[in-house]
This record gives sequence, C-alpha cells and structure tokens, in this order.
Amino acid sequence: MALINKFWTFSFLLFLIASPFFQVARCQSDEAVENAGEVNDIGIVGDETDDAQDFADGSFPSAPGINTIAVFPKNIAKLVKGGEEAELLVGLKNDGQSSLNVVAIKASVHLPYDHRLLVQNLTVQVFNNGSVPSSVQATFPYIFSVSKFLQPGPFDLVGTIVYEIDQHPYQNTFYNGTI
Repeated sequence: MALINKFWTFSFLLFLIASPFFQVARCQSDEAVENAGEVNDIGIVGDETDDAQDFADGSFPSAPGINTIAVFPKNIAKLVKGGEEAELLVGLKNDGQSSLNVVAIKASVHLPYDHRLLVQNLTVQVFNNGSVPSSVQATFPYIFSVSKFLQPGPFDLVGTIVYEIDQHPYQNTFYNGTI
C-alpha cells in the first residue's frame, strides 16, 4: 500500500514539475465525438444525457480519499490538432470508505495566463457503468476535439470528473497543463 501511495505521489509531483515545459496545442476543430448513443464495456453513453447534464453543470465538493490524475496516453507532447480527436485518460484512485460511481467527465480550454477567460467548453463524456469500489484504481477515457477555427497557440486544459458516493454528487478537478 505504501508503494502505491509513493507511486501516486511521485507521479503527481513529476507531472506538476514537468507541466510548465510542455507546449501543446494546434487547435482547429469543433467536431463532436460521434459515439452518441453507443454503449461499450464501461458504459460510455457519448454526449450528454439530461441526468448527467444536471451533475456536469453543478459545482460539488471533492470527496475525501479520492485522487485523480490525467495523461495523454499516445501523445506525450500533448499536441492537440483542431478538428481531430484527442484521447485523455483520467485515473481515479478510491481510498475512501465507500464505492463510487463515475457519472461524467467534462473539460474546457482556457487561456494559460487567466483561467477566467474560457476559450471553449468541450464535450461531456457520460458513463453508465463507472463503478469504482473502495481501495481500487480505475482509468476512464475522455475523447474530445477542439474547434478547427481556434488559432494555434498554447491553451490550458482543465477537466472535471463527476462522481456519486451514496447518492451524493462530488467532483475532482484535474489540470492537465498547457496543450
């Protein structure tokens, strides 16, 4: 257990230290993920449903013992080309007392020098079968694309994973650095 905690701590610190050195965005497209209505192994529904939209628009506290990390698995340079799909993996570690259900992942693109300046809201990815028992780690895919009309340059990607514990909504925000 201590080895796992050291791994997550080391990964998080390495991510924080390295994030200012990555420049990653060649933004250009507004095409949405085209898997609306499809359900796969982990219950991805695709675009927003009414129930998940209610959660995704809210602002909820983080639950104790829940940690998140996000990485681009096939894109170390974090280059996101406009109009093309990009995949982000969101890791969730449940050290809480109860199991949780992941409801949705959402993200947005901001100017790197002021996060109050929103550039683009990205697709909300909804999950139907995102259960994570206590003392378990899980990874959830988030597929998005940025507007093909967005001028190339550095932008910050900020995401939120929304989950429920005992029918109460919570969220963790993850910052994936400059894309």
